[in-house]
Amino acid sequence: MNNFPPQRIVCLTEETVELLYLLGEEDRIVGVTGYAVRPKIVRKQKPRISSFKSANLQKIVELKPDIVLAFSDIQSEIVANLVKKGQSVLCFNQRDIEGIFNMIQTICNLLDIKHKGINLISKLKKNIYQIKNKYSNYNKLKVYFEEWNDPLITGLKWVSELINIAGGEDIFYKKSLNELAKDRIISEEEVIKENPDIIIGSWCGKKVNFDQIRNRRGWNKINAIKYDKIYEIKSPLILQPGPAALTDGLDEIVKILNINR
Repeated sequence: MNNFPPQRIVCLTEETVELLYLLGEEDRIVGVTGYAVRPKIVRKQKPRISSFKSANLQKIVELKPDIVLAFSDIQSEIVANLVKKGQSVLCFNQRDIEGIFNMIQTICNLLDIKHKGINLISKLKKNIYQIKNKYSNYNKLKVYFEEWNDPLITGLKWVSELINIAGGEDIFYKKSLNELAKDRIISEEEVIKENPDIIIGSWCGKKVNFDQIRNRRGWNKINAIKYDKIYEIKSPLILQPGPAALTDGLDEIVKILNINR
């Protein structure tokens, strides 16, 4: 790392982009993922240098970042190639709410703004506590969260935790503990057996096709299909392990459950 604390940062995923804007540290960002949409102004202010699975390595090098922030095993090849080009890279792998808080505090410590991290985490935890306390005594609606449609993949642990906080019950909570997507693949028959009251889709970058869900073989037996309780949450709100999921993503889940209580 050329400078400490780092002054030039490249963000390969959207949650670190949003975090730095929330902290008032956006001037340090010199390049972002093409998926960064929060806040909206980021699309006008910052050069886009990557998708999720690929990146313009030469452009990143030319930006002369002090550090590159990445996420998960899916970006491991990008990370390795950047390291070979002499770049300093910090790759996170948070899969639950506690991991999101740890990511926030780690970045704040790295940027020498520890107090900002403490304040933001405190605010986020207070909001989560208030929502959990409000809905803890409600009847738990059974929720099936679909992260992908072919094959069927159910949600990650932080999504499952947020469903619980909002007063729901993730029917595949045990599956959510598996970090890799291939280990969260489920069958259509498993969903039928669990008979969810509500289906929430978030197809990681593409629009949820409600008719496709309705027309799956045997799914007409499922309560969520019988009573037309199928919903979508946009993936930038719920599938990025950062502030969005803990705020607007959680609010969307609460809204959906409240309609059906």
